[in-house]
Parts: sequence; structure tokens; C-alpha cells
Amino acid sequence: MTRDALVASRFDTRTPRGATPPLLPVPHASTPTTRRLRLGPGALVAAAFIGPGTVTTCTLAGVRTGPALLWALAFATVGTIVLQEMAARLGTITGLGLGDALRRRVTTPLARTLALGLVIAAVAGGNAAYQTGNLLGAALGLDVAFGGGARVWAAIVALLASLLLATGHYRVIERVLVALVIAMSLLFVTTALAIAPEWSSIARGLITPSLPDGSALIALGLVGTTIVPYNLFLHASASAERFRDGTPSDRLRSARLDSIVAIGLGGLVSMCIVITASAAGARGVTVDSAGAMATQLEPLLGRGASLAFATGLFAAGMTSAITAPLAAAWAVAGALGWPRDLRDHRLRAVWGGILAVGLLVALTGVQPLTAILSAQAANGLLLPIIAAFLLWVMNDRATLGDMVNRAASNVAGTMVVLVTLVLGGRALWSAVTRLLGV
Repeated sequence: MTRDALVASRFDTRTPRGATPPLLPVPHASTPTTRRLRLGPGALVAAAFIGPGTVTTCTLAGVRTGPALLWALAFATVGTIVLQEMAARLGTITGLGLGDALRRRVTTPLARTLALGLVIAAVAGGNAAYQTGNLLGAALGLDVAFGGGARVWAAIVALLASLLLATGHYRVIERVLVALVIAMSLLFVTTALAIAPEWSSIARGLITPSLPDGSALIALGLVGTTIVPYNLFLHASASAERFRDGTPSDRLRSARLDSIVAIGLGGLVSMCIVITASAAGARGVTVDSAGAMATQLEPLLGRGASLAFATGLFAAGMTSAITAPLAAAWAVAGALGWPRDLRDHRLRAVWGGILAVGLLVALTGVQPLTAILSAQAANGLLLPIIAAFLLWVMNDRATLGDMVNRAASNVAGTMVVLVTLVLGGRALWSAVTRLLGV
């Protein structure tokens, strides 16, 4: 029996009489497929991590340190690809989301209750906090371009996101987000190239790790805004929905190519924001937020470029405003054993609640920084735990068969988990101290 046939038989979807059917059907291995790039789940991940928090962090990094911290983004991009490949492999091969795998893998009642409670509270609560920043970030981009006030635009962005999620069709949501990611990428890359950057400085920043005075927390922030725990839930569930046709090996090749290209593009976009901000900083422009950068680029690049940056900021906020509720809904559904159908009233309640909380806080006039700091506290706790759990699941032969992690994946994954453990502790401590005013 061939390897593909062996893996396909292991996950045969035929259900014995009286047994519980699988969560999602996994196609038979004989289904033909082609080896073409199909951007989808990877683009959702890129759309999720390039949000207003990332744009702001990259802006501050570029203004304050120039291109010196590009190496941190390069590491973060590679680390994201390593972890997201595992999540994509889990969903593609087994048809399970990470929440489903957690529920099935942890069998002790007390441990399961604690684990599922942590996932639901941290992912749903953390995403609600992030959602405020997402809505305000998208609104800020629209306000720079058209005026009218950030609160009004935040309400409009929330409405657009809810209408898209209400369709209940993953492919519709995916196509909209892919289009926004491509547009955002073109805008940020074009803006970066317009400044005629010094390529030698950029090369040094990429390959020579350094920490200029006072830049340690910024470097950690660049990693923390790229490797995001809820994206692991998002990617596994989205891959289970997207890659259904063909042999296991063919589906996995498509999922991996999608992950590498889309996440690599997302890393490139983040680097372009740093490059653009470094040029502004070198000319003495004072920037304390991404929104300020959109307007203060005008002396450097003209009104057109600043509008492009503002439009990119809108796209960054809009994509994250859609993916955060989507990821929370899928994570909670998997943890509680609900069907992964966005039209299910329980999933509507989850993503609707995330949108509602984010909008209500945004309408109070709260500063995005406060919401982002609250989310960082949840992120600091959840990231190393979820990354370690993912690594544990990916070595379970009973779940993945011959598609378990190879030695190289385990080494790379362990390194990322250790870094995220340190990152999580530092991010949590920083967020708590700033919130308490210590």
C-alpha cells in the first residue's frame, strides 16, 4: 500500500453504524489535483497578523531604530511559517481544527475543563480586546483619507465585517480577504519603494542581529505581533475547509505552498512599513502612531503616498476585524464540539459578540493602545501554551499517521516555543506594568 493510500485509509470517512460521524469529510486519496498555488488560509493568517498593532509597532521600530531591527521581523516570519505549517497540516490531513484536537487529545475531565476554559477565555477575550484596535485602526485610515471622525468609520467597518461574516460562506470571506491582502501589500510595498531606500542598510538590518539602545521591547513587539496564537486556530480550521480535494500529499503540498507564499508576503509587508518609517525618521519626522505616519509622510512622499499608506492602514484594520471574530468562533466551536458552520447560531453569537464588544469599546473613545495592551496580556499567557500544545499534537501518530513532525520540524518548533515562552513572559510583564502605571 502506498503512503498516500495508507494515510487516506487511516482517515477514511466511512462511519460505522451507531458511530459519531467525523467533523469534516476527508476526500479519498484517488481524487486528482493540480500543483498550482491557491492562496487561501495562508492569506487569512497574513491578513490577521498585519493589523493596526503590527503597523504601529513597525512604524515605531522604523522611526526609532531605522532598519536595524529587520532581522527580528525575518525571524518572526520564519517562526510563523514553522508553526502555521503545523496548524495547516493538522487541518489538511485530519479535517480537525486545533480546538477539536485539544478536546480529543485531553481526556481527563479536570484537565479538559481547564484547557478548554483557558482557550475560550483567552482567545475570545483576547480577540475582543484586539477587535477594538482593529476597528479603530481601519477607521483611522478612512478618517485620514476622507475625514468624518474615527467613531463613525469604526461603526461602518464593524457593519461591513458583520455582513461578510453573516454570509456564512468561507470561500466568500476568503476571497475578500485575499483581495484586501494583495491590495494592502501593493500599497505598502509601493510606498516603501517610493523612498528609494538604501539597500545596503536594509541588508545589514536583515542579516546582522543588533539591539540599539532601548530597542529590546520593540524587537520583542515585532515578534509578538507576527506570531499570534489565535492564528493557529484560524489556520487549522481554514485549511480543513479549503484543502479537501486530492491525495493527502497533494493537499499538503498545496497547503504548504500557500502558507510559505502568503506568510512570506505578510512578512515583506511588515518590513516595508519599517523601511518607510525609517526614511521618515531619518528626515526628522516625529511619529508616535501609524495614523500620524499616514499624514506626516506628505512632506516626504506627497499627498498620494500618504493616502496610499492610509488606505493600507484601513485594509490592515479591516482584514483583522474580520479574521479575529472568525478565529474566535472556530476556536470556541472546536473546543466545545460544535459544527464549524459560520451560519450556526452559536458561532454567530461568538463572532457577533466579539464585534459588538470591540465596537462598544471603540465608541467610548478609548485609546487603541489600552485595548492592545489588554490583549497583549492574554497573548503573553496563551502563545507559549498553544504553541507547545500544537507541537505535542503534531507528534501524535494516532492522529496524523505518517504525517507527524519530522525531526527538523520538532527542532524548529521547539526553538520557536522557547522564544515565545520568553516573549510571552516579557510581553505579559510589560503589559501589566503599563496598565498598572508601574
